[in-house]
Amino acid sequence: MLRLLLALLIVWVVLAVLGFVIKGLFWLAIVGIVLFLVTGGWAAVKGRASTR
Repeated sequence: MLRLLLALLIVWVVLAVLGFVIKGLFWLAIVGIVLFLVTGGWAAVKGRASTR
């Protein structure tokens, strides 16, 4: 499960960087950042729940 989350985080970072590099795809950067934050938050909540 941890590998999947890390893979998703990497994909979101790549999408965000591509969105900033390619001027016409600014929306892609916004989507990448939002998805990165959501995935990171979800991973933090799942990790905290599994340690209890």
